[in-house]
Amino acid sequence: MTGDGAAQMTGAGAGLDGYRPLPGVPDELLDVAGRVRPIWTSLAGHLGSLSPSELAGHLARADRYLRDSGVFYRQYGGVQPSDRPWPFSHVPVLLDQQDWSAISAALVQRADLLEAVMADLYGPNRLVASGRLPPALVAGNPGWLRPMVGIRPRSGHHLHFLAFELGRGPDGKWWVLADRTQAPSGAGYALENRVATARAFSGLFAQENVHRLAGFFRDFRDALLAGRQDRDSRVAILTPGPLNETYFEHAYIARYLGFTLVQGEDLNVSEGRLMVRTVAGMRPVEVLWRRLDGGYADPLELDATSRIGTPGMVAALRAGSLTMVNALGSGVLEARAMMAFLPKLAPHLLGAPLAMPNIATWWCGDATARSAVLAAPERMILGDALDTGMPMDQRSDAIRAATMSTAELARRLQPQGAGLVAQEAVTLSTTPTLVAGRLMPRPMTLRVFLARTATGWTVMPGGFARIGATPDPAAIAMQMGGSAADVWVVSPDPVPAVSMVTAYGAAQRRPSPSALPARAADNLFWLGRYVERSEGIVRLLRAYHTRLAEAGAASAPLLAAMTPLFDRNGVKPGQGVPQALLDSLEAAISSAGQVRDRFSPDAWSALDDVNRSARRMALRVAPGDDSARALSALLRKLAGISGLVHENMYRFVGWRFLSIGRLHERAMGISTALAVLADPDAPEGSLDLAIELGDSVLTHRRRYNATASRDSVIDLLALDPLNPRALRHQIDGLRDQIDMLPAANEHGALSPLAREVLRLHAELATADPAQMTTEQLWSVQMRIGELSDLLTTAYFI
Repeated sequence: MTGDGAAQMTGAGAGLDGYRPLPGVPDELLDVAGRVRPIWTSLAGHLGSLSPSELAGHLARADRYLRDSGVFYRQYGGVQPSDRPWPFSHVPVLLDQQDWSAISAALVQRADLLEAVMADLYGPNRLVASGRLPPALVAGNPGWLRPMVGIRPRSGHHLHFLAFELGRGPDGKWWVLADRTQAPSGAGYALENRVATARAFSGLFAQENVHRLAGFFRDFRDALLAGRQDRDSRVAILTPGPLNETYFEHAYIARYLGFTLVQGEDLNVSEGRLMVRTVAGMRPVEVLWRRLDGGYADPLELDATSRIGTPGMVAALRAGSLTMVNALGSGVLEARAMMAFLPKLAPHLLGAPLAMPNIATWWCGDATARSAVLAAPERMILGDALDTGMPMDQRSDAIRAATMSTAELARRLQPQGAGLVAQEAVTLSTTPTLVAGRLMPRPMTLRVFLARTATGWTVMPGGFARIGATPDPAAIAMQMGGSAADVWVVSPDPVPAVSMVTAYGAAQRRPSPSALPARAADNLFWLGRYVERSEGIVRLLRAYHTRLAEAGAASAPLLAAMTPLFDRNGVKPGQGVPQALLDSLEAAISSAGQVRDRFSPDAWSALDDVNRSARRMALRVAPGDDSARALSALLRKLAGISGLVHENMYRFVGWRFLSIGRLHERAMGISTALAVLADPDAPEGSLDLAIELGDSVLTHRRRYNATASRDSVIDLLALDPLNPRALRHQIDGLRDQIDMLPAANEHGALSPLAREVLRLHAELATADPAQMTTEQLWSVQMRIGELSDLLTTAYFI
């Protein structure tokens, strides 16, 4: 190291120029002598070999992947929560195999300890009875769920998926900062971090012996599937819904593992069994991985104010028909004060001391502990002893004893007693992160995930690092500007390539498509409608602005005739890109957001791109030719979404509801347009406008070789089954798709929905253009609208 503390650059590359650890703080990249640790040499050299423009290009690949995949995080604060791009720190955190093996063994031991404590608290309760745990610590804890006492988990275990917050202290040893036992988040984001990092450093990643993550998820998936007794039952992931800050992860994990994503309203408990409401009726769920706090799971026996739970959930657990991951009530283990007792409980329950200590903790309900806090020379952080929220070192309302006199500290401790917990304020190690193109040291914590599999606990070989936005450790929390980084566990030897694919030679069969939850079907139907409605509005607006630009005032009668078509969708055509179009696209985004687990990243990216493009256009395009050109570009983007859905989406029941939505909305649009523009009293040019809106100008010219007449327009746009824009084609499609829905046509017995669409089909198939009056067209339009009500009654409620 040079005299000013700069890193030695031998073999490290110019990327470390000026990198200096914080005074008195250990660093992951550099040792105490300022040398690059061996495990970082390749990455540091790679970064140093890149020019600023090359580095920017590498990072842009990662950012583009995250953006195109729609990875987001919900930011709270202000008037409304907002979705912001995933706060990604591009430089991974590197750990060697030896260090990781020690971490893994210590955390497996800790997981066993927490399982033993959980089993006792909801079972014989010997720990409290013997005085090893204070009664107030348990009974006063919001995570303690008394109705769960005595309920033995069907799987034999209370805990199946855990996470631990780790920090490396000044002595180089790892400390547990917090236990995550309720509904740990971050595993899905760890996967996305890995893909993004591999994109940024593709050549380097391929050369390094970095342990893969897929095997961890594969083994956990297989363990959950094995937890079913009925192979036709389901494994589901219970999410609080799209407003949750980590909803993206819930949808991503469900899609990645092939599980059903459900919300509380999708579920029902019948005769002691948990059922999911699908379009094919009620179907059993035997394994439920919950991603909401336990108290909200059952408003009948737990929190009566919950609107995101399912009444009777506890009864299903009591009946032994459901495995819950993790067991309800596991939040009691997350209490800050619980950590004060774990070091003494480990020898009692496991016969060995903790292999990895947790942050020094004192429960201030004990006079001896309060005296120890007052006498301790270390800095302390005070907080709610029974709080089960974010780690104390990230709490914005923490009271830092380092800023208080001993007398003030004593005053705060004495009257509140059991209500407070004190933890040592640990100095966290730093890790390099890119700030304005330069490597800078920032504090880091590690979140490590454990899953229970057929062979016991397995540890994700890597994890999820949180990086501070500033040198202040309090800025690690993402809600306070922190970011997330991938974690590479690097082996000295080649690592096996693993994937989610079942091993070759294992018995395989094509499974039956799982029944679609009714809520998901409802959102897919409306997604189809909103996308098609947006396309219809764009076509209508383009035609309006084209005529406004070409004919000006001379086109006034025709423009006025379009008013009923605009009114149908609440459009004010005077604007280049009206608010009604933006609202329709936003509604499509909202519906797609409800079914992210069933919507491909490419389709989501395309839909988001259309939405963003329309909003940019709304700020700058003027009525007339400018708007017509912009709307044409928007129409091409919307066509891209249709292509993705048609070409790539698996033809399961969800695709059918999405298709029904599009067919229904297009049928409504074309029937309305014909009723208005093919009316005998419509102004000159109306028939040509109808043909244009139906995207059938060339087809009409080839087929009829004449000026448009009412009969030719009705024949082409209402009755022609071969024209994909014709009303008849939409009704044919609706009939085909509805006929394939559950219970629509069972042995010739038609449902009310199937009967009505068959009647419409028969009338259009036998109609003559000359007999299709305006009144008949309006009647058809009204009956098409009623199909939506029949569909809702049959499948959505």
